[in-house]
Amino acid sequence: MSFRSIIINSRCKLDYSLNYMVIHKGLEEKRILLDEIKIICINSTQVSLTCALISECLKKKIKIIFSDEKHNPNGEITPYYNNYYTYRKFKEQINFKDDFKYILWQKIIKSKINNQAINLKNAGFDNEYLVLQQYKNEVELDDKTNREGIAAKIYFKTLFGEDFSRSEYCEENIYLDYGYSIILSAINRIIKIYGYYTELGIHHIGESNSFNLSCDFIEPLRPLVDKYVLDGIVNIDNYKEEYIKMLELKVKFNNRIIFLDNALEEYVESLLLYLKSGDLERIKFIEYEL
Repeated sequence: MSFRSIIINSRCKLDYSLNYMVIHKGLEEKRILLDEIKIICINSTQVSLTCALISECLKKKIKIIFSDEKHNPNGEITPYYNNYYTYRKFKEQINFKDDFKYILWQKIIKSKINNQAINLKNAGFDNEYLVLQQYKNEVELDDKTNREGIAAKIYFKTLFGEDFSRSEYCEENIYLDYGYSIILSAINRIIKIYGYYTELGIHHIGESNSFNLSCDFIEPLRPLVDKYVLDGIVNIDNYKEEYIKMLELKVKFNNRIIFLDNALEEYVESLLLYLKSGDLERIKFIEYEL
């Protein structure tokens, strides 16, 4: 089973040889077995990759994430053929019942707001914690009254100040965006492996968003990324490494303690199985300490 997340931060050449990724850096050479790799994160625009390596990574469903000149993730490579039943999966996905989608989105938003509320409580904002818990209890099917948006406004302004906006360029947003992108990328990979389309969301419907479904599924995990900022775990020097390491965090899923990266796979599968069947027992969320 693949388990390693490889981060490339400086100028080098990545090549393929005999089932190994070969890293050439000056006179130095390092080899990593492809069967051990789950994600390759390219954090420098001075890295070159051979087509042979890219082709083998696609065969083995290894995600390659690229960053721009500011070291922010701006793209990824995924294989066309992750599943032999792609057409069947496509028909399944477009036929997911609206009622199932509305119920699932309600549960996703309840879980997200609950985790946001816990972050507030742990930061000492007891009154705001109670407000968000009230909003959580008021979430309707498909969150028609937008309790998610109202709760988010209170949540972020309480934690980061009245003038804070998620759209502004600041250190907090740099950290948050990077952390979200790491989890989103992992969810993208899993959805593709199961043969479904990340473009077809249950709530997100952005025409230019290639990851609508992934953006739906990530919502309950966002407060975990937020916690890394609130607790000072990440800073300008380490946030990329810390958020990659986050995938190795131990969490609880379905009464078992497993790594977050593995829990994400089971979590995504559980939501997809619910959308196919309507069986509410299928819906399970990842539990993590906040």
